[in-house]
Amino acid sequence: MLKRKSFLSGALLLVLPLAATADVEIYGRANISVDLLDDGVDYSEVSMSSNSSRLGFRANRDLDGITVLLQIEGDIDMSLAGGSNLGTRNTFLGVRGDFGTFKLGRFDTPFKSARGPANFFGDQIGDLRNLARFGNARFDERTPNTVSYSSVDMNGFAVNVAYSLHEGDQSSDMEDDAFSMSLTYEKGPWDVAAAYEKFSDDASRGGRDGFRLAAAYTLDALTLGGFYQIADHNDDSLDSDVFGIGASYKVGAKSLIKAHYFMRSADVEASDSDMFAIGYEYRIRQPLRVYAIYGFTSNDDGVNLTPWNQGRRTDQPGINGETASGLSVGLRYDF
Repeated sequence: MLKRKSFLSGALLLVLPLAATADVEIYGRANISVDLLDDGVDYSEVSMSSNSSRLGFRANRDLDGITVLLQIEGDIDMSLAGGSNLGTRNTFLGVRGDFGTFKLGRFDTPFKSARGPANFFGDQIGDLRNLARFGNARFDERTPNTVSYSSVDMNGFAVNVAYSLHEGDQSSDMEDDAFSMSLTYEKGPWDVAAAYEKFSDDASRGGRDGFRLAAAYTLDALTLGGFYQIADHNDDSLDSDVFGIGASYKVGAKSLIKAHYFMRSADVEASDSDMFAIGYEYRIRQPLRVYAIYGFTSNDDGVNLTPWNQGRRTDQPGINGETASGLSVGLRYDF
């Protein structure tokens, strides 16, 4: 990531008053792919997708042992004009010290972050969220009006808690709050996260709660991962379990091969899906990579999931009972 202290005398000073005495950083990601998508029936087309591309600003200032944290991050649609919005991603004000980290704003919940160890295809075809973030029984959210606390590292362990006071502009008599928490362990070859999340009955997508466990173990060039999630919704037709495994293998210093397989087992009859993805990445330089991915989702007669709808601009629906597949070739640059 590139430090930009020279912006202290420029336009950024108008947006970030902390910049006069703070460490200021501009960062982001451009992730664009060309995809061949097939719904298994009529749709088989080539399209372009901007895949969670983003632009952000950070300003951190040390105040005698307490660090003030300011971040503004937004979606940048690299492939379609008019699709960019500042502040739509992780945006917050916070403080960090020996006591841990407190944040206020709109950002990923601990539950959302907990899938990280097992999601080998984040923001790509085959993203785990295509099964785990089903319809209104979804948990991978950035909740608004949120206060959170993350503990300091405790020999690899950390506790993360977040509470969203309300969804709208102001609090009302509606029960639309949400609670999320996780326990993580990251030390040596292990990266593990267990999380629980609950949305109250008047939340816009309905009352629901879920538990997930994700783990990864790295041995030299090989990383193995596993995932399990239970989702319960006020609408019983949305209840399901999601589970699966994945792996990545570094081929030399610049190449990576990866694959994963997941199943969604729904309480409703004939509504199960399974998804497989395999991919190859090559890092031209540290911040620049190219990738090629193939993935498919097989559906029972009562469901129409695809491997391409989450973390990407593509919104082409699948067909009940059919296998939706996609081939993606992309370029990603992090700065």
